[in-house]
Amino acid sequence: MKAGLRALAVITAVAWLAAPIARAADPVREAASGGIKVEFNSTGVGPREIEDTTELAIPRDYAAAWNALETALSQNRADILDSGFVGVARERLAQRVADQKKTGLHVRYVDHGHQVRAVFYSPEGSAMQLRDTVSYDLQVLDGNKVIHSQPVTETYIALMTVTEDRWKVRMLEAAP
Repeated sequence: MKAGLRALAVITAVAWLAAPIARAADPVREAASGGIKVEFNSTGVGPREIEDTTELAIPRDYAAAWNALETALSQNRADILDSGFVGVARERLAQRVADQKKTGLHVRYVDHGHQVRAVFYSPEGSAMQLRDTVSYDLQVLDGNKVIHSQPVTETYIALMTVTEDRWKVRMLEAAP
């Protein structure tokens, strides 16, 4: 009986000690929301270590924000942006929706995935800068008819901030 308990204690200790090693060896996290796939790499970000809950929340909430963006542009509904965007990003995207309504056209993104790397995590843990390389098909529609389609691979710089209950995109700019 004692030998069995000792073996269990050793196995538990080895598993507990190996957990940080396993995390360091696999820095990429994946998340998906509404068909949006995000691979998130957080290695080498400073000046603060990213907490496990944040490391899971960032790709999940970033994917959800892109899902909201796609839905808002496809349906010409700026209110949908509220679930994933705040501040300047929300204002600019709402203006895009308004501009689309004026033209009678709308866009649809067919997302093929995001390669997201954390660039900076603020010392107080309330903001994170991301670099996202995204691949998608951009379709311009007149009603339900696709009048233009092209594949796009683009890099974005995003700033995510903590809000009441999740991380939201505060800034989203195409990188030069």
